[in-house]
Order: sequence, then C-alpha cells, then structure tokens
Amino acid sequence: MQPAEQLRVLSAGAVDVINEADLTRKLARGTPLRVKLGIDPTAPDIHLGFAVVLRKLRQFQDLGHLAVLILGDFTAQLGDPSGRTATRPPLSVEEVDDHARTYVEQIEQILLPDRLEIRRNSEWLREMGMADVLRLSARTTVARMLERDDFATRYRDGRPISLSEFLYPLLQGWDSVVVRADVELGGTDQLFNNLMGRTLQEQEGHEGQVVLTMPLLEGLDGVQKMSKSLGNYVAITEPPGEQFGKVMSVPDALMPRYFALTTGWDPDRVADVTRRLSAGDLAPVDAKRLLARTIVDLYHGEAAAEAAEAEFDRVFRDHATPTDVPEYRLDVASLPPGPVRLDRVLHDTGLATSNRDARRHVQGGGVRLNGEKVEDPELALPVERLADALLQVGRKKWVRIRLG
Repeated sequence: MQPAEQLRVLSAGAVDVINEADLTRKLARGTPLRVKLGIDPTAPDIHLGFAVVLRKLRQFQDLGHLAVLILGDFTAQLGDPSGRTATRPPLSVEEVDDHARTYVEQIEQILLPDRLEIRRNSEWLREMGMADVLRLSARTTVARMLERDDFATRYRDGRPISLSEFLYPLLQGWDSVVVRADVELGGTDQLFNNLMGRTLQEQEGHEGQVVLTMPLLEGLDGVQKMSKSLGNYVAITEPPGEQFGKVMSVPDALMPRYFALTTGWDPDRVADVTRRLSAGDLAPVDAKRLLARTIVDLYHGEAAAEAAEAEFDRVFRDHATPTDVPEYRLDVASLPPGPVRLDRVLHDTGLATSNRDARRHVQGGGVRLNGEKVEDPELALPVERLADALLQVGRKKWVRIRLG
C-alpha cells in the first residue's frame, strides 16, 4: 500500500497526528515502523474503550509494521497522573504482575503475535540510579510540567501534586528513547506524555517519534469515559450474551463513534454505515445489532455472535427466561424467624445495591417474582415461597433462588 493510502487508513479516527509530514516520510521508507504503545497494568480487565488504541495498533500491524508493547510494570507502581484530580494510590509489585499477565492474554486476542514485541519498562527503569534520575529530571522544567491541564488545575486548586507524578512523563518518555519508537500511540489524555517522549528522543540525537492519539470512548451512559469503576463499560472478556446485550444499550447518537473506534473496520466501511444511518436507510436498532454481532465475533467468534443474538431475541423480544440464569443459595438457617422481606433478598442476591435500592426498584415497577410484577415494596414472604423462585430486576438482571 502506498504511503498516502497508509496515512489515510492510519489517521482515520485519530485526534492528533504530530505530525503527518513526519509520518508520511517514515512510511515512504518502505521498512516496518516500530509503533509503541505503553500500558500500565493497573486493573485486571481490558474494556472496549481501552481497546480503541489497540485496534489502531492492529491496523499498523496489518500494514506490515511492528507493534512494540511496553508493559509499564515499573511506572504502574508510581501511577499515571493523566486526567487525575488526585494522586493515584500505589500498587504492589504482585498486583502489577498479576494484572500484566491477564493484559497479555487479552491483548493477544487483538494483536498479531508475529508482529509484536513485548517489553517491561522495569528492564531499564529499575536499573537507574539517583544520578540517572537527576540527569533525566533536568531535561524539563516545572513550568513545562504545569502546562499540562490536569497538573495546572490541581496546582491552581491547591490539590497536592507529588514529585513522583512530575517524573512520570519523563519515565514514559524515556521508554521511547530505549525502544527507539518511530510512532507512539495513546489516548488524548496521553498527548503530553507522548510528546515528552518525542522531546527526549530529539535531545538524545534520535529522530523524534510521531505521536498519534485516539479519542476516549464514551461509556454506555453516553456521557462519561468508559470506565469499570463507573459501571459503564463492556469488557472484552465478558460472556458473549453480556457483550451483545450491553452494546444494544449504547445510545443511538454514539453509533458512528462505536463503529469507528471499536470494530477495526476500514474507514470506507465505517463511512458507509454512518451514511446509511444518517440517510435513514439503516435503522438504529439494526445498526446496534450489526455492531453487537461484530464485537462479539471479534472476541468470541461468529458462532458465539449468532448464539448471543438469538438469546437476546428470545429474552427481550419474546420475553422468555434466559437460558443461563445465575443461582443464589439462600441460607435459611441465617434468616430470622417469620416471613422473609423481599427487599433483603434482592440486596443479598446482588440484584439491588441496598434494601432501599430494592424498594425503589419495586416502586418503579421493575421487580418480578416468578414472572409476576411485585407491587408492594414492603413485601415479606414465607421462606417456602422462595424455593426455586425466579427473581428479575429490570430487563437484564435475573437470579434463581435455591434454599440451603
């Protein structure tokens, strides 16, 4: 593929390409580029928002380039301050190692192993002595660090910024020097850190890396960035049925972004679906089905995608009970004498976050017991009535009660 066509594919969906002239020149050499992505393994799961930049990295691989994945096992112990309003709590070496193992397993579902180089930045950062750290810290200034929006905001508001957080962009940038990255990918929140890598490379007499950033994907709420802590995420390891159902709940307005950022499709294919949606030739619900099938197929295979769609229709269109309903064993011996309050059961089973939340669901008409809507938020039942009972909250939460 010619450099101009490669540039069109690789820059599709990107927010920043710094700069296109440099990337075109690098592509014109006709040799594989070393494309770096740094990941701090700070949690066990990868979600669709996290996978956006991985999909872009896969596009580089598909065009013959080498993905250089940096597992930030050393920097993860400091904590990336990007986008943070407070200092991150530190992680132990054991926590980081556990997360790193699961990251590699999940990443290999997206990236091509024969065009992948995996490094841990503890290889070089752990060997740095105090003199090395001082020399590195002299490469920039406090004023430059305070150009970062998150640092500037915290400084203005009087919120603490640790010196280790100032070191973080320098350490991440030094990774680029060590691995001689031609390109570095990241989310838009990584722009400052990635540009620091470009600066350090040039200071070392190397050619500066091209910086390409991808947008941060909104979660299922359609507002905030996809995040496990906010509960608005779709994990790539989730069961097919859960993935399909969650994607079907994505707001209509976000369909074009999800097609562009989560499917890995060629830009022309994304543009065609977007055009059909805008023209009314493709209904939003059909677009969501296509998106849901595509995502499940990516992570579980075509057969799983077809089965997930069939199960979704069975439950949500035909109002049938799901095939695999989780079970909850109710410890009868631990219950107080007399009838059992349903709000407590809803809380204990995890269908509600509290007794109060359970009563709110009942008042909203969202609770069913064995298919019958529960009207009384104070309902209490003889324990025998709960044997093998089917509890449902909303359209997605189900539990089968077993007495123990």
